[in-house]
Amino acid sequence: MLLVGSNVGIGKSIVACVSVPLFALMRFVIAHAVLWPLLRPSKMKRVARGEWINLFLQAFFGTFGFTLLMLNGVARTSAVAAGVITSTIPATVALFAWIFLKEKPGGRALASIALAIAGVLVINVAQSGDSDAGSFAGNLMMLGAVCCESLYVILSRRLTQTLPAIDICAYTHAIGFLLMLPLGATSLVGFDWTSVDIGTWSLVVWYGLSASIFSFWLWMKGIRHVDGSLAGVFCAVLPIAAALYGIAFLGERPTLAHGVALACVVAGIGLASLKARSAATVPGESGL
Repeated sequence: MLLVGSNVGIGKSIVACVSVPLFALMRFVIAHAVLWPLLRPSKMKRVARGEWINLFLQAFFGTFGFTLLMLNGVARTSAVAAGVITSTIPATVALFAWIFLKEKPGGRALASIALAIAGVLVINVAQSGDSDAGSFAGNLMMLGAVCCESLYVILSRRLTQTLPAIDICAYTHAIGFLLMLPLGATSLVGFDWTSVDIGTWSLVVWYGLSASIFSFWLWMKGIRHVDGSLAGVFCAVLPIAAALYGIAFLGERPTLAHGVALACVVAGIGLASLKARSAATVPGESGL
């Protein structure tokens, strides 16, 4: 969660120098360079047609759509606000599971959803009168990214029963690369590579590895050794890490509205995580 939260701020630093389509494409190129050994034709032939359809939908929402919305959103709003909005993913997953899977949430889950919605509303109402009109649009894009990621989690529930998690990661990133290629390739025309310093390129490489490989691997390894309710609490680290990065490296100053919104979201995560061990489940992350 520390990696996921800091990636929100790192993404904001990068898009200040590199266009979103090019950065998004490079993220997939870096991930593909690491994951390509898993794309063995003999192994891929055993994936059923229905599974490929599900994988495509996961890639479209969870890698392609999420990446574009998140990077465009964080370019327009603060890292603090983006981190708070992104951390509502657990509550959004519960809401979508209720809508699409007819999984009726319990009282704690409903309270968590309500607190997450309250947190997002506080930020957007506070920024609606901001002199920077782009911040409101950025928050809406971040909310769209949260919805995309939540759909990814909902779709992944089926595939995790039949495919290894690391294979799902490899296949969805390969599809995401193909989806991003036409958009990213157009941004290569006339791009001055020397205009970006080596420090920013280093951040691009780190982001590609961290968002697609490290955070995913650490989450999947960690969830095997702790109970679901404890893992859920660590989701609260995401907005804190994003806020600390924004303050330390981007010169952002959190407002009272940010504090109230953060308190709402963290309280909701904590409340939803106070489940009995037998009933506790935490959705997997695709890597933000």
